[in-house]
Amino acid sequence: MKKWYIYVLSASLLTLTILGYLIIQNPIREAYISSPPYFNTTNPLEWINSSSPPVQNQTPNPQIVSTDEIVSTLFIHRNISFNEQQPLHTWNHLRHLISHDRVLPNTVEAIKDGGIAWNNLMTTVEDDKRDMNRSSGGKKKEKQCPHFLSKMNATELNDTGYKLKVPCGLTQGSSVTFIGIPNGLLGNFRVDLTGEPLPGEPDPPVILHYNVRLHGDKITEDPVIVQNTWTIAHDWGEEERCPSPEPDKIKKVDELDQCNEKVGKVVNTGANSRSYFPFKQGYLSVATLRVGSEGIQMTVDGKHISSFAFRETLEPWLVSEVRISGDLKLVSVVASGLPTSEDLDHIIDLDSLKSPSIPVGKKINLLIGVFSTANNFKRRMAVRRTWMQYPAVKSGKVAVRFFVGLHKNRLVNEELWNEAKTYGDIQLMPFVDYYSLISWKTIAICIFGTEVISAKYVMKTDDDAFVRVDEILNSLNRINVTNGLLYGLINSDSQPHRNPDSKWYISPEEYPEENYPPWAHGPGYVISHDIAKAINNKHKKGDLKMFKLEDVAMGIWINDLKKNGLEVRYEQEERVYNEGCKDGYVVAHYQGPREMLCLWQKLQEGNRAFCCGS
Repeated sequence: MKKWYIYVLSASLLTLTILGYLIIQNPIREAYISSPPYFNTTNPLEWINSSSPPVQNQTPNPQIVSTDEIVSTLFIHRNISFNEQQPLHTWNHLRHLISHDRVLPNTVEAIKDGGIAWNNLMTTVEDDKRDMNRSSGGKKKEKQCPHFLSKMNATELNDTGYKLKVPCGLTQGSSVTFIGIPNGLLGNFRVDLTGEPLPGEPDPPVILHYNVRLHGDKITEDPVIVQNTWTIAHDWGEEERCPSPEPDKIKKVDELDQCNEKVGKVVNTGANSRSYFPFKQGYLSVATLRVGSEGIQMTVDGKHISSFAFRETLEPWLVSEVRISGDLKLVSVVASGLPTSEDLDHIIDLDSLKSPSIPVGKKINLLIGVFSTANNFKRRMAVRRTWMQYPAVKSGKVAVRFFVGLHKNRLVNEELWNEAKTYGDIQLMPFVDYYSLISWKTIAICIFGTEVISAKYVMKTDDDAFVRVDEILNSLNRINVTNGLLYGLINSDSQPHRNPDSKWYISPEEYPEENYPPWAHGPGYVISHDIAKAINNKHKKGDLKMFKLEDVAMGIWINDLKKNGLEVRYEQEERVYNEGCKDGYVVAHYQGPREMLCLWQKLQEGNRAFCCGS
């Protein structure tokens, strides 16, 4: 027994010694704080080797990394001005959270990538300051995120493989259109939307793999479209095929079928009949990949063909390149609706768009925290031009702040930093903005509304939601409850989605109970100051239960406070519309920039809450 104990002890000491050596040889700054490559945006469309698919089943080099060292890169002291500190009021308050929370998915990736992004951004900021000091007045920085990219010269598109650099990612409404003729021996081709290459990894992740096989494959001899994703950590995901081998199980993405039911079906063409397929060898096709709210849609010659739902950690803002390869003679490639910030030199009403300064510690009536992602420039501008123009907001009685995580793309972060300094309404988060971590933003809103300023009420909404600030204030005055209040579209009878195929799937490990407590839908709910304060306090103590659905998480947190004696008032507001708009709305969700401007114009013309469109 004693010999056995000595052997185990010796082996343990040897293991610790080896780990210590690896840490010394592979320090955090060499492993992770390396600058991502800059893209040359002057020639966005370049030839690529179409015969080089992502390497499969490759094991990444093991690296031992201290979490404390990762976190330290985000919180080291920076020599920044008072104006530059304004977007960072909640930054240091979140240190405890990101140092200890490992419950939510992708926390390590978000923190690691956040450290890289922040280090690169601060390096750029410091370099710009030095350049300005050297020059007389400094050179004005050009916009880096183009709205539109194209390659129209057919003589330059004769090769079989190309890549279109997308400098600042994709966002809802972005689209990539290519015109080409399937040719060659088989007529097979593929379109890949890829992310940023990761340090130490040979191939970037594939956010969408769209593979057209005109002569079938090992599974079928008929033409088929195969859609998938790829990452070095998880290899290929589950294939989605169109036509589907299980047509009864076709789901909808953005209310559109994953596969058009006509694909693969026999159609009559006069004397002959054939199976319909959107691409045909030797025939010109116009195909468009368009980003929706839930996934990516493909149309061919104006007809919807397929949809592909976003998968966890593979979201459109991560796309940095479009790769087209195979037996396809390209005529043109166009990317439009790309995220871009507004040109400050051409904004005639800039002063009216800037947020009024609110001193730290000031007491206000309402804080509205808006969830936004880094490259959603247009949505934030639409909010600034519309419901942020309410008198209560312009006077400072109501504060509106966008809560935005960092982006993996250096150019996006530079544009975001300049936007934050210009308008004074952005709060940056010390992590990369993966969807699974939005509950962290909820905590940040509670921090801002209780520790940075003191808000009587705290509201959460999204950057695609139109908020009637006047009606929110009227409702809160009518309710006249200042403690234990949850106001919004309350759901009191819901259960976790247990189907693994569901976008909202929750495993029993994540939430073991059969029913959720009452919660309010995320596009617009309000809590009283005491609830926000209690959530902040529990966060600081490490007692807050983390949950990846942020609106449900708020319901869970409030229910825990209720169990501990808090008297809760659930105030139902049916005029918060979770999906779209209805006349008489207080909050209308899923409104794009054009709809936002239209809604605001209707309010200005007749002071009536009429929706736009049909």
